[in-house]
Amino acid sequence: MQIIKEVRFGATPEKVWDLLINPEMTTQYMFGCAIESDWQIGSPVLWRGKNQEGDDVVFVKGEVLTYEHEKSLAITMFDPNLSMEDIPENYARLTYQITPDGDHTLLEILQDFTGVENAVKRHDESQAGWDNVIQLMKDLIEKE
Repeated sequence: MQIIKEVRFGATPEKVWDLLINPEMTTQYMFGCAIESDWQIGSPVLWRGKNQEGDDVVFVKGEVLTYEHEKSLAITMFDPNLSMEDIPENYARLTYQITPDGDHTLLEILQDFTGVENAVKRHDESQAGWDNVIQLMKDLIEKE
C-alpha cells in the first residue's frame, strides 16, 4: 500500500524544496491547492483550494512529522471531506527526500497507506494522479 516515485530534476535542491513547501508553487501542480504550515514538528499542514462552486475548502489536512530544511519532509495526510472517521489510524503518510545529484536533484516520494481505512481505493486514486503531478512539477521547475 505504498507509492514510491523517484524524480530527477534539472534544478538545485533549494528550488526543489521551494517547489514542495511554497504555496504559490503547489497551487500550480497540486490540483490548485496551496500548502500551508509553519513547518514545525507537530504543526498542522493544510492543502487549501477552491471547490467547483468557488468556495474555499481544506482538501487535505495533516501534521508535520519531520522537517530537515532542503533535505527531507514527512507529513500525515487525511481528506476531511471523505466519510471516514478522523482518527490517527486513517492518516496516510507522505515523505519527501531530496538528494543532490551533480547538477541535478533527486526527489524521492513515498506515500504510505498501510493500515488506513479504504487503503486500496485511496492508494489507487493517488497512484493515478502522481504521474500528472510529477510532470507538472518538472515543467514548472525546469522551465527557467
